[in-house]
Amino acid sequence: MSVSIDVAWKSLNKYTEELCGDKVEILKKEDSDVVILSDGMGSGVKANILATLTSKILKTMFAYDLPIEESVEMIAKTLPICKVREVAYSTFSILQIFHSGEAYLVEFDNPSCIFIRDGKIVKIPFETREIEGKTIREYRFCVKLGDCFVLMSDGTIFAGVGELLNFGWTWDSIAEYTLKCTKDTLSAGRLAAMLSDACNDLYMERPGDDTTVAVARVFEQHIVNIFTGPPSSRTMDKSVMEDFMASEGSHIVCGGTTAKIASAYLNMPVIPNDDGTADVPPTSKIKGLDLVTEGVLTLGKALKLLKQFDSGDVSGEFFDAIDENNGAAKLTSVILENCTDVRLFVGTAANAAQQNIGFDISVRSNITEQLKSVLESLGKRVSIRYY
Repeated sequence: MSVSIDVAWKSLNKYTEELCGDKVEILKKEDSDVVILSDGMGSGVKANILATLTSKILKTMFAYDLPIEESVEMIAKTLPICKVREVAYSTFSILQIFHSGEAYLVEFDNPSCIFIRDGKIVKIPFETREIEGKTIREYRFCVKLGDCFVLMSDGTIFAGVGELLNFGWTWDSIAEYTLKCTKDTLSAGRLAAMLSDACNDLYMERPGDDTTVAVARVFEQHIVNIFTGPPSSRTMDKSVMEDFMASEGSHIVCGGTTAKIASAYLNMPVIPNDDGTADVPPTSKIKGLDLVTEGVLTLGKALKLLKQFDSGDVSGEFFDAIDENNGAAKLTSVILENCTDVRLFVGTAANAAQQNIGFDISVRSNITEQLKSVLESLGKRVSIRYY
């Protein structure tokens, strides 16, 4: 069994600041997934620069399997010195989950990671050591399916301080609230939104510090295969479907002509569903496939929702939208919450049904390339094969 992680994060900027002083980076390696959260000193532009440099350096160092000692040394030598405080400072948390189930967590001056397993808050043993004058906490352990981790910047524990709460939202209180939330959802995206919204409420929508939560949920690697658009030649219909169906995981077809190709190959009828909306055409059913939708309009709507999620503009209304009974919502939900890898099988033939309305084949190609970009930003592994 190969494990992977579903990752999502949400940040709140300090009130009146345009830039966030926290930064999250995701690194997908052959043997592991890495989540990095850094928090630059102060707020605004300077903090954003410090956090961005720190996260990028750590991401690069981990990509080349360099030891944490070298990473910390590189950060110390690279970060610009603040003329006021005369220090270069950025905290960080790094969680690395290997596909084998082994895990490595290292923290410097961030609140401790919250770890939930089997409906309980679990404390992980750690070791401390000094590197370049910094006290680092290191954890080595093994994960199992269903484990949930929450990395956070110190804006979380300061939420409500001096206002609704005398001493802020303590780590223990955040951990208990996280545990309560996991009983309602194991979706990393929903959990990150719930924790961030709680912080925003405690700050009375005026955060006194940059606030970031990054959630990682351990689950099995799951591939979602999406076939859209007929191939450049009808003689390729069979070979495309053979490649598509041979790929493990879920199978989704997007497009009317594409659905006919799948129907012929599987020798199963296309059965329309009555779930269309004003802006999303109805889905269909074909035995042997997990989801069948219309093509460009549905993909475009799903792309818009995925971009919204990637931008951090996420609330309860967003999750209500992806819980709706339509093709774009179903496609978005599957991609966001139930997959680690997306494989796109894209036909390059001009669709005869759309040529008469000036449809340009580049539209489908543009959508799939944008889809690849946003999914990689969300930490998914993505591949595209053109036919």
